[in-house]
Amino acid sequence: MTAETLSRLVQVGHAPTAQKLAQNIERIETLGQRLMAAFAERNLPNPGVEGPGADLYMTAAAGFVKTLTEQPAKMIGTQVSYWGETLANYARAQQALAQGQLTAPDDGSPADKRFANPLWQSHPYFNLVKKQYLTNARALKEAAQGLELPDEVARRRVTWLTNQIVDMMAPTNFLATNPDALEKAIETEGESLVRGLENLVRDVEQNGGEMVVTLADRGAFTVGENIGTAPGSVAHRTDLYELIQYAPTTDTVHAMPLIIFPPWINKFYILDLKPQNSLIRWLVEQGHTLFVVSWRNPTSDFAELGMEDYIGAYLDAMDRVRDLTGQRQLNAVGYCIAGTTLSLTLALLNQRGDDRVNAATLFTTLTDFSEQGEFTSFLQEDFVAGIAEEVQRHGLMRAQLMARTMSFLRANDLVWGPAIRSYMMGETPPAFDLLFWNGDSTNLPGRMALQYLRGLCQQNAFAGEGFELLGHKLRLSDVDVPLCAIACESDHIAPWKDCWRGVAQMGSRDKTFILSQSGHIAGIVNPPSKKKYGHYLSNHGFGEGAETWREKASFADGSWWPHWGEWLAERAGPMVAARHPEEGLEPAPGRYVHDRAA
Repeated sequence: MTAETLSRLVQVGHAPTAQKLAQNIERIETLGQRLMAAFAERNLPNPGVEGPGADLYMTAAAGFVKTLTEQPAKMIGTQVSYWGETLANYARAQQALAQGQLTAPDDGSPADKRFANPLWQSHPYFNLVKKQYLTNARALKEAAQGLELPDEVARRRVTWLTNQIVDMMAPTNFLATNPDALEKAIETEGESLVRGLENLVRDVEQNGGEMVVTLADRGAFTVGENIGTAPGSVAHRTDLYELIQYAPTTDTVHAMPLIIFPPWINKFYILDLKPQNSLIRWLVEQGHTLFVVSWRNPTSDFAELGMEDYIGAYLDAMDRVRDLTGQRQLNAVGYCIAGTTLSLTLALLNQRGDDRVNAATLFTTLTDFSEQGEFTSFLQEDFVAGIAEEVQRHGLMRAQLMARTMSFLRANDLVWGPAIRSYMMGETPPAFDLLFWNGDSTNLPGRMALQYLRGLCQQNAFAGEGFELLGHKLRLSDVDVPLCAIACESDHIAPWKDCWRGVAQMGSRDKTFILSQSGHIAGIVNPPSKKKYGHYLSNHGFGEGAETWREKASFADGSWWPHWGEWLAERAGPMVAARHPEEGLEPAPGRYVHDRAA
């Protein structure tokens, strides 16, 4: 906009608007320069982790040619149906406009929270855009499902890629076809778009040239101040972990101590976000002497750490707990990948004749990877080879790659939706503790990541011929301690049937399985006070498959915590005087939890 135009706006009484517009243009120019500079800082891209390898496209192309050759009528029918529906959408919109009606034709589209704005229903332009998008999406998905593909892995990969394309091309992801963003821009005289550009520049600058949307207001939370505040002290520290002992809140406690191994893919304070949903506080209130491991966020110096080093840390932490409490045995909990590693540790202890673990609990833990579910696309050799290249470059599977991979399992909720709110609506990220934790990702040591991906996930060695570690060949059948496993009904990271299948193969004679409602986090962080999600229990055993177990199970309202608490109390020994942590190295939550991934 020229100075002459601005002057003309001032003369006709729009001085505030003209001044604001001039300021916004100046801000946009400055932000544009910063954005280009930030993008220039990006490392050389690694094609292996940017998208599927060429083999997937070749497989899809071969499937298309095969289907066209063998079933031409089917392919032609699909095309005719698609173009017929497209023309019908256009004709209905044209008819409404020709009649001078700025209203859309009747719309029987299924409910979709992306299209909540009434204009998607009432305005002929937006309604046409929405209907055509849904038509395109349906056509793409049906075409992908109709391809003649060589195996189920190829079908899952093609389906996954198709769904990613469909989600990415939603009209809500583009300013010109997003009524919410356009309304906000008009309402704020363009200020929302400038704020959105500021948010984009901030994210690109903070992530080394990568566009990673911030999910939560990082200034709203400080670990140890308003989240992760359960009182305790760091009793022990190594280069890899800190061991935190929590202060008792009862006069007596169970004799047998309890140690929790959280996943090192994220940080342990998911178990202590706030007092009302803190599993850590709840366990202390049940009379357990509780220890929790806080893992170090690895740097490139940790590149050569492997699964054996983490198992060594498990054993070291257990030794320290036994020394501090004077108890020969303890109970242990492993969450997600830490549950997988706890299972390996239990198998190792069994082979060594070491009975230090009295009973174990597994939260959302995979040990049999014969079904890879939604991770199928990420566990094929093209992607794993890309990760291996990342490891060679950086010594790590960096937090940014791990977070992006997890986010694209739920792209609309964790990628496109937050990007729309931040970059197009100009909104400040929400002050949401769970999303804050989700964004506080960690690196993985390169050697450990490849051992896990190749040995456990791709080769499924633990459930098969045996996973070789520390001079032993470890198998699921070696796990023989009393066991309680909790899985979550809608968990997309560790599907409950896959969790069940691994537990079914373990050698323990005393096995309990609990199926919680909800997902990987909400199903576990489910305090009794909320009365939100129920759970399923069954005495049917593990002999007839997961579906039969589920059919025979009974439903119980509310949290599974009390049921597990009873199971744990029966295996935790008599009550003794409460054990108070010594002053230790520093107060909980310790030092390592504050390390941010570079």
